[in-house]
Amino acid sequence: MAAPQTYRVSAYNTSKLSENKIHDDTVARKFGFSGGLVPGVDVMAYMMHLPVETWGGDFLERGLIEARFVKPVYDGEIAELTGQETGNGLSIELRSRGELCATGTASLPALAPKVAIDDYKEVAAVAERKPVSASSYELGKWLGTIPRDWSGDAAKEYLADIRETDPIYLRKGLGHPGLLPRVMNKVLVDNAILGPWIHVGTRMQLLSASKIGDELTARAKVVGNYDKKGHRFVELDALVLANGTTPLAHCWHIAITQPREQAAA
Repeated sequence: MAAPQTYRVSAYNTSKLSENKIHDDTVARKFGFSGGLVPGVDVMAYMMHLPVETWGGDFLERGLIEARFVKPVYDGEIAELTGQETGNGLSIELRSRGELCATGTASLPALAPKVAIDDYKEVAAVAERKPVSASSYELGKWLGTIPRDWSGDAAKEYLADIRETDPIYLRKGLGHPGLLPRVMNKVLVDNAILGPWIHVGTRMQLLSASKIGDELTARAKVVGNYDKKGHRFVELDALVLANGTTPLAHCWHIAITQPREQAAA
């Protein structure tokens, strides 16, 4: 078996000033963490470096990746990634502070699966967001996003923020696939006023490489909404599109939209 791939990143909390206060040191401590969390979507972006290193542009066109976040990654800490070849792709682990923080798998299907855009209902994000409740994301409900693009300097800043060193993105004018889980987060944010919340995992089948400056949206169906150990979980099944016409990824996204607060000591 080939030696494991390795990749080291100095983790960076891109969301210290975001509406989601789980990324704020003081608030995060109320939920049992030692500081503000580096966003799961950025941890997943770190993990994507290894399959792109393995398969190059082919992975951006049709790769499959799944990531689960089991322990927090903190700002300024070193994230150490290893990718071990398996029979059908890569097994990925991310460790920080000597702890296993994220696990994942990646593979390269022979062809990108066919997806019918019409199977995913186009709706607008809510006109007025309301505070999150158990009914904010009703089972079976279709949700939309406010369009967003990362063009020009924003694309370069994003690559710097996630410490991406692979030249393929700027050389070929491609959008980093880490932006697509960010759009999935926007589905949640654009449809309710959330308190502190936590992205738990994503499974993403890439369908086409995005281009820098593409306008990104998602068409998402709520496929899970349940309480577990005092946390409220929401699961989404979605298609992320470029410019409203080109399917970029089929995503399954899970988040804790209402985490249980730790009892004061």
